[in-house]
Amino acid sequence: MPFATLKVPEGTLTPESKKKLIDAVTDAYADVYGERARASTLVLVEEVAEGGWGLGGTVLTAEALGRS
Repeated sequence: MPFATLKVPEGTLTPESKKKLIDAVTDAYADVYGERARASTLVLVEEVAEGGWGLGGTVLTAEALGRS
């Protein structure tokens, strides 16, 4: 079963954009593994809370991401 975990900043995706992202990842797996994989492809979108991740030792915040 193909499995993808996507971590995104909390509050940056609408329900519609999450659906679009899930569909795009599922399509990509089906393109590689064939249509038989579509029904068993699992895509998990995890929203990471403010300050819950970092890059190069710097904690990423809404301000650092240009969202404030």
